[in-house]
Amino acid sequence: MEKTLNWREFIITRAIKASGYSAIVFVALIFFFLLREGLPALVEVPLSTLFSVRWYPIESYFGILPLITGSIIVTIGAALIAVPFGIGTAVFISEIAPRWLREIIKPLVELLGGLPSVVLGFLGILVLSPFLRRFLDLPTGLTAFTGSLLLGGIAVPTVVSIAEDALDAVPRSYREGAWALGATRWQTIWRVTLPAARSGVLTGIMLGIGRAIGETMAVMMVTGNAPVLALTPGSLFSPARTMTATIAAEMGEVANASVHYHVLFFIGMVLFIISLIVNIAASSVVFRSKKRAERVLS
Repeated sequence: MEKTLNWREFIITRAIKASGYSAIVFVALIFFFLLREGLPALVEVPLSTLFSVRWYPIESYFGILPLITGSIIVTIGAALIAVPFGIGTAVFISEIAPRWLREIIKPLVELLGGLPSVVLGFLGILVLSPFLRRFLDLPTGLTAFTGSLLLGGIAVPTVVSIAEDALDAVPRSYREGAWALGATRWQTIWRVTLPAARSGVLTGIMLGIGRAIGETMAVMMVTGNAPVLALTPGSLFSPARTMTATIAAEMGEVANASVHYHVLFFIGMVLFIISLIVNIAASSVVFRSKKRAERVLS
């Protein structure tokens, strides 16, 4: 009997380790595939053309700077919307709302997070875009600002769900200790509960921004898809085009192994590197906050 249990434990342990290592292997294989298909673009297209401001593949203009700036401005706008609304909603659900209201709001937030992005993009075209065009008196409602609002709404459920779980995990003794010292409810939330849940809140923000960076269908439907360099403040209220939308719109029509094909994979490689940098930066912040908390407790 003991030998059977040892074999089961051995198999389960090895299966868990294999599952953990497989995530690293899959990421490495994806990056290798992107490198194999994207690096030829550096040979086939001059760097002055590849990093120029004009994207028009029909005439061999492969400037990816408008696509990069479009992705950055839309993602930053989405983060500025998703982070405060997401954290505020998580604080309300975890710390303020009565239990009966919490049982209603939390499933609704999770339901919103499960809606297909194409449905949200469809609503953005029919409702949000015409409203913004009339309200802001714009030539068109299909702008980077519209994409930022929609992506912010898409990222909010992710931030809320993870941040709320992190706030729930804070021991009640922390709150009771703050109340015993005379702190108000808001002082307890902002100076005790949120700092204690910092690592989980940062993880939620990281995942929310990651979803905003990688979103394709919704942003492709509402941003206007104009590959224009977005460096001025007015660019937020002008049509823009992101890297993900470019890959989704053009990959199905491009000839295999052509210059255009390799440039699209190069864009995917740049997008992968940007996402990797964001995740590494967020993970380092979480790691440092955990180390700081351990030093305080010790």
